[in-house]
Amino acid sequence: MTTRTSDSGPRRRALLAATALAAVGVGMAQPKAVAAPAARRVRLTLPAPTGPYPVGTVSHRLVDQDRPDPWVASRPSRELMVSVRYPARDVERYPRAAQLLPGEAAGFDRLNNFGGVPQGRVDWAATRTFAHQGAPPARARRGAARPVVLYSPGVGDPRSLGTTLTDELASRGYVVICVDHTYDGSAVEFPDGRVETSRLPEEYVRAKQEGTVVELLRKTCAVRVADLRFVLDRLEALAPMPLDRSAIGAFGQSAGGFAALQAMHDDRRIAAAANLDGVLAYVEEDQDPGPLSTVAADGVDRPVLTMGKDGNDHHTVPSWGALWEHGTGPRLDLTLLGSAHATYTDATSMLPRIAARLGLPEKLVTDAIGTVAPERAVAVQRAYVPAFFDRELRHRDDGGLLDGPSARYPEVRFVD
Repeated sequence: MTTRTSDSGPRRRALLAATALAAVGVGMAQPKAVAAPAARRVRLTLPAPTGPYPVGTVSHRLVDQDRPDPWVASRPSRELMVSVRYPARDVERYPRAAQLLPGEAAGFDRLNNFGGVPQGRVDWAATRTFAHQGAPPARARRGAARPVVLYSPGVGDPRSLGTTLTDELASRGYVVICVDHTYDGSAVEFPDGRVETSRLPEEYVRAKQEGTVVELLRKTCAVRVADLRFVLDRLEALAPMPLDRSAIGAFGQSAGGFAALQAMHDDRRIAAAANLDGVLAYVEEDQDPGPLSTVAADGVDRPVLTMGKDGNDHHTVPSWGALWEHGTGPRLDLTLLGSAHATYTDATSMLPRIAARLGLPEKLVTDAIGTVAPERAVAVQRAYVPAFFDRELRHRDDGGLLDGPSARYPEVRFVD
């Protein structure tokens, strides 16, 4: 879930409520602008991955016939879209995939967590990732199976808003499955062209009126966890190469990080999980002590990484503190100094360029991604998230990067 600030109240960021409130109070309040011609709209680029492999991608529609859709009663089955990122070869013959399909781009333009960016001024559909559509997979040494990582985005965000990190992991040999949570994300486009938009703003307004916000937060996380576990059930059908089922990880930003850790708590197929600034309680403020999720109340016996915005750690966020107190597996808590909530998304690369091109106030950028230099924020995430999964899933030496402070990354604080 990506932070944004409402003019009518304090910043709210926990799991769902912050995003939904911002969507209603800020995003929908933005004037409906007529889209500028594409030539005059801002076009964006993303950082190229740094690993030894080029990246391929394929997308899949998944249908869970055993689960009615929890958000739309008229739908008898839960439908998801996922993108699979993987190490590839011979990519020159295959086009680079769009970050957002046209329907997703239109939905993101109408409802997103980039508060203050006017509608119709950014060509969201023009951004290309460094993943090549349908490229053949790279051959692993001696037919070795690849480790797998699931990615869950923040509430209201599309699965593609974590492209920088997911492409990075794929370029380093991982198969990464990026999951869209239908009726949660801003817009999900299916192969037949149908676009399903978020139901959460209206759900939040109703819950606020009825006094059932905690119940809505519980439901939102439960749906996400069920989505991730269903994807695990379909792994073999998704990946274009052999997968190592003993080396499955999960990570996400905000509510996606919450879902990743909760899914690990609920499903022993997940061996390690990373949480990028996601609160682990059903609360509207990070420092609210409860009610706790079961992953926080019980802890887990497998490796956990938390990376928080500046000021968030297991001493200041009660749900993280509970996880630290009750967990028995390895736990690593890092703070990226100068960061904010959306630092752990592609907003880090996007927002500074948007603001510069459109003459938007610097506060819009710093409220979302903090004061850390964007290129340094990207470098830190590319270093520490892969190092965590390398150590816990591949059992590879990370050169001591995760053992303590590094002169290469002075922005990173290890929290004891």
